[in-house]
Amino acid sequence: MTLPTTLDDWLAHAERQHAQTIAMGLDRVQMVRECMGLAFDCPVFTVAGTNGKGSTCAMLESILREAGWRVGVYTSPHLVRFEERCRIDGQPVDGQTLLEDFAAVEAARGAVPLTYFEFTTLAILRRLAREGLDAVVLEVGLGGRLDAVNIIDADCAVITSIDLDHMELLGPDRESIGREKAGIMRAGRPVVVSDPMPPASIAEHAQAIGANLRLMGRDFNYSGDKQQWGWGGRQQRYAGLAYPALRGANQLLNASGVLAALEALRLRLPVTAQAVRVGLARAELPGRFQIVPGQPTLILDVAHNPHAAATLAHNLDQMGFYPRTHVVFGAMADKDIAQLVQRLLPLVDAWYLCDLPTPRAASAAQLQAAVQQALAGARATGRALPPQVDSSVHDGPVAALQAAIAAADPTDRIVVFGSFYTVGGVLAHGVPRLDAPHLGA
Repeated sequence: MTLPTTLDDWLAHAERQHAQTIAMGLDRVQMVRECMGLAFDCPVFTVAGTNGKGSTCAMLESILREAGWRVGVYTSPHLVRFEERCRIDGQPVDGQTLLEDFAAVEAARGAVPLTYFEFTTLAILRRLAREGLDAVVLEVGLGGRLDAVNIIDADCAVITSIDLDHMELLGPDRESIGREKAGIMRAGRPVVVSDPMPPASIAEHAQAIGANLRLMGRDFNYSGDKQQWGWGGRQQRYAGLAYPALRGANQLLNASGVLAALEALRLRLPVTAQAVRVGLARAELPGRFQIVPGQPTLILDVAHNPHAAATLAHNLDQMGFYPRTHVVFGAMADKDIAQLVQRLLPLVDAWYLCDLPTPRAASAAQLQAAVQQALAGARATGRALPPQVDSSVHDGPVAALQAAIAAADPTDRIVVFGSFYTVGGVLAHGVPRLDAPHLGA
């Protein structure tokens, strides 16, 4: 075959290699990995969980880089460009450099069918392995035990919050899902759990394989007031820390897990207290309760399961007074759309429902029906709602955002949430800086 010559062509080729979008299991990926001779000679952090993975990866990366280490990160999915999935020394990879890595995967796989995620994961892992890095941070795409990232043995595993998502693949309850996430642990190596109330299945698996389990509340903890916070672990303590640059109610949980993971590998990757302070202050992660100042204020959040939506609702409630809240909402059809809507229902004055550019998405009309059904149920039970709630349908996130801007007053806020596609859609041409039309009236 004639090999593709651009990144877009390679991505299209990867999409055609397997009949299924998701195919759980490591046998095929492991076989190709062995043919490639893929391995790392630096410490590897692997991060799994339902929510908080991206924030955890970003803070690990930022602190390690402030300490002078050269760091590579693999995360998924991306918001706008595929290259966002691979960061080297703080910068997205140059797509042109990935071409040889895709070619290497193609040569090694032979007749082995790989999904898009498996194919692209192997290519990015090869790129990271060839960069002479001091540390690598890998975000699990789905689950843990059977995710393609798990072909790499983690020197330190991190498990963030566990909640209900992807239940058709991971199991019907938190115990089942926790068991799948626990699959990233390795015998004799540290595993940090930043969920303050983790499923029992996580500790059971750690004991069964002999992993070095570090639990929130037992092996590390944090405390704080409105100005600063402190953290204590098995051997290290930090006091008078500024709050992380990443916003939101759960970021101290994520930051605590990060510090516990760094403590676990402190002999191989020492970091100073100053690197911790500056790294937390400089960590960046678009689309995670990202507040864009303007008139009106814009909030971007990829929350796409009920737990994340509940956190978003709490964060919005803590922001202070806004006369009206406008929400741009697009979501995948396999998500618990009713619960996503329910979590934000008391806060929202106007819903702008949008189609998304993937067959997996619910249509704007389906989302509007879910909103109307939720409103009817809330009114029937006397639940507190804004006095008037409007809804409209739009052919994409940008159109929905433009409609929200047109209807909003300068002192209002607009929230974009529900999917990476939704947030990525409004970020496709850069971060919008809003200037409500009413200002020029």
